[in-house]
Order: sequence, then structure tokens, then C-alpha cells
Amino acid sequence: MAHYAVIMVLAGVGIPVLAALNAQLGGRIGSPAAAATVMFVVACLTSLVVALMVGPQGFAKLGAAPKHLFLAGLLIAFYLLSITFIAPHFGIGNAVFFVLLGQLISAALIDHYGLFGAQISPVSLTRAAGIATMAVGVWITQQA
Repeated sequence: MAHYAVIMVLAGVGIPVLAALNAQLGGRIGSPAAAATVMFVVACLTSLVVALMVGPQGFAKLGAAPKHLFLAGLLIAFYLLSITFIAPHFGIGNAVFFVLLGQLISAALIDHYGLFGAQISPVSLTRAAGIATMAVGVWITQQA
């Protein structure tokens, strides 16, 4: 399990780096939307190579998958476009802090209600206090 935690920490490290790099690209080329498109092309090609390496049989099953599951692509597009547009004006740290706050709240709700097939894990007072602490931390960062 520790290796999962390490991988997820590295993924978390990548989020502000992604935001900074893509915001800079958008600024340099004068189009945050074009920068997001380039990032998606690179991500798509990378994902395709990995999928082909680990076994392309998943592509054959796409037709049978519930169509609402494809909305995840819209969510990642919203995230990337919004952070690419907003981070240069709002700051990478501020943008990522608010993204993190949204992630904590939505993750707690998804777990609490078992949405999208997630394992049910009710929101305890401890979890709620942690989310509230994070919200206060975000507020404090905005005061400086």
C-alpha cells in the first residue's frame, strides 16, 4: 500500500507543476485554450502508448460501458481549461489550494454516499474537522 501512497503523492506534486507549465505555455502562445489542447494531445498520446503496452483489449469493451462514464473527460477538460486560464491571474498556489478544497469536499461526499460505485465511508466529525481546517487554511492564504 505504501507504493500507492507514493505514486499518489507524486501525482499531487504534478498538479501544481502542470498548472504552472500550462499557464506559462498559454501566456507565451497567447492562448490558454490552445495550450490546454496541446497538453491533451500529449496526454492522449502518452495514455495511448501505455494502454497499448499493458493490453489494448480494454478498447474493445468501450462500447458496452455506460455512456455517463465518459463525462470524466469533460471534467478533466474543465479542470485544465480553468486552471490554465485562471492560475496566471490568481496564482498557482491559490488555484491549487481551491482545487484541493473542492477535491476534499467532493471526495468526502462521494465516499459518504457511495456515489459512482465508491465504497461507503461516512463523513465523521474528524473528517469534517479536517475539511474545515483545510478551508480555514485556504482562507488564511488569501489574507496574505
